[in-house]
Amino acid sequence: MTITMYGIPNCDTIKKARVWLEGHKVGYAFHDYRAQGLDAKRLDGWVEKVGWEILLNKASTTFRALADDEKKDLTPKKAKALMLQHPTMIKRPVLDLGERLLVGFKPDIYAQELTGR
Repeated sequence: MTITMYGIPNCDTIKKARVWLEGHKVGYAFHDYRAQGLDAKRLDGWVEKVGWEILLNKASTTFRALADDEKKDLTPKKAKALMLQHPTMIKRPVLDLGERLLVGFKPDIYAQELTGR
């Protein structure tokens, strides 16, 4: 299984997830969507799998800094446009396991999904 972790390298949650993966000898590729970007097709696929409500981090500094009119009355289309424009609004990390995604870092979920424990 090819695993890709999406996020930004200086994020504390990304750092914790990377330490966990490396400590459990789980191989992965890292995609920095601030530096490498994130295409609309990939985001659409993520939204289909888990929903925009899971992906959009309303607690992020970037989201909170938006004007009130940008934050209200969110629709899937509006949320996707915001996440493409500001990828740091996407909850981190997004771990792409191919058929499924893990969004956020929870050691117990990682253990269950990645090591079968």
